[in-house]
Amino acid sequence: MNNWERHEIIQLLSLSGTLAGLCITALTVFKSLNQAQIFVTVADDVLACSALCFLVATYLFFFSLRIKTPRTGFWLEKAGDLCFLLALTGMVSSGFIMVYTIW
Repeated sequence: MNNWERHEIIQLLSLSGTLAGLCITALTVFKSLNQAQIFVTVADDVLACSALCFLVATYLFFFSLRIKTPRTGFWLEKAGDLCFLLALTGMVSSGFIMVYTIW
């Protein structure tokens, strides 16, 4: 793994941890609204799944930096990228649901 790839993984590691916290914060804000609409519960579920995917991506990026085998590190990085992309997509879709529900 060269320095550029390592720097990229470190940035994604930090970002995925931050976005997991942001998902949990948004989930808490949604729970404080006390709206019993179906869209709110869907957005809650999507945010919870996104937070979980961000945490899984964080662990995968961490282990891809620590592993000594380049091939295994490559696959851990790709799995982390996939989890990160799924979580980011869920977070954006949940944002659209939030805007639709609140307005």
